[in-house]
Amino acid sequence: MGDLESTLWSLTSGGITAPSGFKASGIRAGLKSSDNLDLALILAPHHALCAGTFTQSIVRAKCIDLCKERLLFLDGKVRAILINSGQANACTGVRGMEDSLIATKAVAQKLGILESEVLICSTGVIGEAIPMENLLKAVNPLVDSLSSEGSSNAAQAILTTDLRTKEIAIQANLGHQLVRVGGIAKGSGMIHPDMATMLAFLTCDVQVPKEIWDGMIKRIVDSSFNAITVDGDTSTNDSFLAFSAGNAIEKNFYHELEIGLNLVATFLAKSIVSDGEGANCLFEVKVKGARNFQDAQLIARTISSSALVKTAVHGCDPNWGRVLAAAGRAGIEFDLEDVSLWIGPFQIMQHGLPVDFDRHLVVDYMQKIVRLENPKNDILSFSLLIGSGAFDAVSWGCDLSSEYIHINADYTT
Repeated sequence: MGDLESTLWSLTSGGITAPSGFKASGIRAGLKSSDNLDLALILAPHHALCAGTFTQSIVRAKCIDLCKERLLFLDGKVRAILINSGQANACTGVRGMEDSLIATKAVAQKLGILESEVLICSTGVIGEAIPMENLLKAVNPLVDSLSSEGSSNAAQAILTTDLRTKEIAIQANLGHQLVRVGGIAKGSGMIHPDMATMLAFLTCDVQVPKEIWDGMIKRIVDSSFNAITVDGDTSTNDSFLAFSAGNAIEKNFYHELEIGLNLVATFLAKSIVSDGEGANCLFEVKVKGARNFQDAQLIARTISSSALVKTAVHGCDPNWGRVLAAAGRAGIEFDLEDVSLWIGPFQIMQHGLPVDFDRHLVVDYMQKIVRLENPKNDILSFSLLIGSGAFDAVSWGCDLSSEYIHINADYTT
């Protein structure tokens, strides 16, 4: 979170329940065969406003359709999110929607709110339905355990193949008001989103007009969750939901608020990549000099998702030709003679031609990061200048190891 040094924001405790008025819980409902927590609930205060982005896949879970319908019907004024882990509840036919409706109705009745004010997100194996008998038995203890200190349990309960939780909270004084932003996320595999990530949730204790909030959320998603990749696969259940609730702030603080939102989203997004299945390290691709942000991001994302680049990172091989090849197939026009490339601090190419560099120094730089010999410098960096344009973008990826294959080759066996 080094970016915090240049802003008003500082780290605080509490995760998604750090913002005033928010509660969360996470319990073991017996949805999985393990003893891990597997059912979570997030509750927002009265008059909360929620914005969401979801998977762009046409093969999607029914909970996605239900969330989109309720957000549209209530103009974003929902109160709660139920999250089950272990079953994606996708490709389960009519039952997928029926179970989602039954689950949200049970939670709404226990909370004393409208059924339409409850959203549901599911994560797990595609084609597997939720064990509804177990879930319904767990509704009462789930609601009863809601707490302003429940973020960590909720963050734990939404995990699948993740090795660690993703949780953060920050705060800043915006005018005379202390503002907090919190978030949790999960994701480790099937990460190459066109909206958000596997699952991510954000809370903020200021009230922002809907059109402003929607715009903020779209922009932070584009620069954070839409800029990550683990394996090039999107999910049937990708969901990002963000709550705004509390006192209003002056309009001149909207920009600083968006900085805070982006800090939380970027931290969660990078945490997902660094926890990628079988991954040893996080790397970033910076593309500069593009004609617009979309061009820069597409090139960066194409490079970071390249299996050849990812395996070269894993092997600490400065095979820069793979980076250029990936950039060239991104579908964006640029002149090779304008291109310069750096791996970390080492320049590899200038004006479209390779330059002399000490291969041993570059390999050593990569090894210290990939093999965690230098924990203070744990992000391997590729920088690509493609022209004289004013726009740049960053994408984050992780190395691709044989362990990824082992994890996914027998995922359901």
